Amino acid sequence: MINKIITADQLKIGDTAKVVELDISNKEIRRHLLDMGITRGVDIYVKKKAPMGDPIDIRLRDYELCISKKELSNIKVGVS
Repeated sequence: MINKIITADQLKIGDTAKVVELDISNKEIRRHLLDMGITRGVDIYVKKKAPMGDPIDIRLRDYELCISKKELSNIKVGVS
């Protein structure tokens, strides 16, 4: 059950959330994120963050992905 919708860059280490929407007008960046497996309904887990907070290491679909905070700010997720 989703209680609120936030952007993925607002998640803290150890948080798990479900992707609700990719809020990206640039089709190339949208395709890039989709190709990496970030699609609607997938669960993402924030594993760790770099010392200055960027990039962020997330886990999804049984693999880890290091992604910039800027890209994560375009991903809307639901948290419970």
